[in-house]
Amino acid sequence: MLSLMESGGVGFLCALLVTPLWIRFLRERSLGQRIREEGPSTHHAKAGTPTMGGVIIVFAAVLGYLMGHVGTSIDFTRAGVLAVAVTVASGLLGFFDDYLAIRNERNLGLNKRGKLVGQLAIAGVFATLSIYWVHTSTNLSFTRYSLPGWNLTVAGWMLLAIFVIVATSNAVNLTDGLDGLAAGSSTFCFGVLSIIGYWQFRHFTIYRLHSSLDLGLVAVALVGACLGFLWWNAAPAKIIMGDTGSLAIGTGLGALCLLMNLDLLLVVLGGLFVAETASVILQVLSFRLFGRRIFRMAPFHHHFELRGWPETTVIIRLWILAGLLAALGLGIFYGDFLKIAKVV
Repeated sequence: MLSLMESGGVGFLCALLVTPLWIRFLRERSLGQRIREEGPSTHHAKAGTPTMGGVIIVFAAVLGYLMGHVGTSIDFTRAGVLAVAVTVASGLLGFFDDYLAIRNERNLGLNKRGKLVGQLAIAGVFATLSIYWVHTSTNLSFTRYSLPGWNLTVAGWMLLAIFVIVATSNAVNLTDGLDGLAAGSSTFCFGVLSIIGYWQFRHFTIYRLHSSLDLGLVAVALVGACLGFLWWNAAPAKIIMGDTGSLAIGTGLGALCLLMNLDLLLVVLGGLFVAETASVILQVLSFRLFGRRIFRMAPFHHHFELRGWPETTVIIRLWILAGLLAALGLGIFYGDFLKIAKVV
């Protein structure tokens, strides 16, 4: 428990104290956000806000994870190292995308094909190492490896892992359209995962996951990093995380759920991200098939803005939704524990 507190505390303090220095560094070099012309007109005032704040999130999370092992008996595990490595890799991809967008002086970095190729490469390496280095269970899981316990085979699980990593990274990226929305919503998810990691460690005979506590450290380090960054990213944002942060956070969320045998529970824990992505898919399908739009603008957080909701109102209400969904995921996990504990 102390190691979890240390990891989260270091991540939080690092992000809280280093972010202002990074903001100053970016401002001195005029490395600011470009705003989409087709976006809500109220967002044009945000043009020039320092971006690439995700650099601090990734740095703080890595430092928090490393410090969580100092003076403790917790060992580094392959699963924990892999979760951190894939998060850093996606952060680097996002950093390259953000840098190109700034250099080109418009809100366009890597083209869609280039970004997708990068995401697929990262996800493919992650899936391969998960199977052959970490030896992750190939069972389809909900709250544990044995529920529902269908063996997907190596090829099937790798395809699932690739889909999850690409989907979650893009889902958080789509959600990152309002000040603090992605950082705040992600905090709920990582907070629940840190609790689950500790619970899996305490009840190893049920979950049989040797790396659970180390993965919990990764999750709580991301909680601290996101919270520390949110101090400066909350509306009105002093800095924007950019693709550097959103791709890293999304990848970290997907990787942790896969490595913790929570494949299907991810849909509940990250329900807000699922809903945001679904709104984009429905918008595109509706327009192409029927020539009509369901929302005034997708993702749907922009729809509410265009209906006249103040940005802070949209953010807080979606935070509430994200928190409720994360709590629901934790409740489902605990409910299954009570059921299986009676049998064991």
